[in-house]
Amino acid sequence: MTNYEQPMDREHSAESGDYVRQPTSYFVREIIETLLLTLLIFWVVNTMTGRFRIEGQSMEPTLHEGEYVLVNKLAYYLGEPERGDIIVMHHSAERDFIKRIVGLPGDHVVINDNHDVLVNGVKLNEPYLNGPPPSTGSWTVPEDSYFVMGDNRPNSSDSRAWGFLEADQIAGKAAAIYWPLADLQWAPHYDHTYVDYGAVPTSTDNSPGSPDTAHNLSTVPQSLTQ
Repeated sequence: MTNYEQPMDREHSAESGDYVRQPTSYFVREIIETLLLTLLIFWVVNTMTGRFRIEGQSMEPTLHEGEYVLVNKLAYYLGEPERGDIIVMHHSAERDFIKRIVGLPGDHVVINDNHDVLVNGVKLNEPYLNGPPPSTGSWTVPEDSYFVMGDNRPNSSDSRAWGFLEADQIAGKAAAIYWPLADLQWAPHYDHTYVDYGAVPTSTDNSPGSPDTAHNLSTVPQSLTQ
């Protein structure tokens, strides 16, 4: 009498702890799904964020050459640019710059003989500066445009030299410095909303790079070389 080997019962084998060999198509499917998920995550991350390497000294002492900055590309789809925001911008087809917004559409920006920066008649409190601007001038920011400058005013190519930044040239808002790890921190934006109230800030915490200091302003209701 011929003995026939009974086919393996896959369910029974799995419950009994026996090894069950999966078909090749199962592993192929798993690999494809993993690759698709990885590509989806990569696409989402690159759609929402960008990475920018600091070149030059125009944002000293806030940002240093060789640092890498994570850029939030969606920030200005969810809100409007504000004075004091650090942004990455498309200066030309070949180069992106990183600067700080000083004037919004409709603002009147003045650099006086004392090298103070005034916006709509209110002197800006700018503890992040490497030095005062060596030039003077007066500008009225047109609609859908911004007046931007580097924090290293004596060594920055910005709106004083090449004019206003159009809104569609803004690539995103700096989110964080992520490299080198020793410099890891949130991007040091600075709140200048007190300009809207015609008030002078009275903050006692005006250290360079202190982000979003509106809560320290008693006069305000609670907000390469390049």
